Amino acid sequence: QVQLVESGGGLVQPGGSLRLSCAASGSIFSISSMGWYRQAPGKERDLVASILSDGSTDYAGSVKGRFTITRDNAKNTVYLQMNSLKPEDTAVYYCHAEARRSSDTSYWEYWGKGTLVTVSS
Repeated sequence: QVQLVESGGGLVQPGGSLRLSCAASGSIFSISSMGWYRQAPGKERDLVASILSDGSTDYAGSVKGRFTITRDNAKNTVYLQMNSLKPEDTAVYYCHAEARRSSDTSYWEYWGKGTLVTVSS
């Protein structure tokens, strides 16, 4: 099994910054994409940002220019630097990865348990 463990959520004032981290562990052979999704109360889970093993990235329009996703392939860890936070960024943030275990021939999707980010004064 592959486990994803997030950290770095919390309460921040509007305009502030937070950095989320997600470490993948287990019998990992390789990870193709890693990313962050978020789900606000009463809403669907949506993509925030993703990054491939070659470093190419994709962002939701609402976070472009404010959030930056990076990845440490050696540590199987993905980061999300969130700046200029707004109240509408309040949500549970979930780490996502498409990974292949040593015993697999295919890639599977894995999810973390989520970390709450609250932007409020």
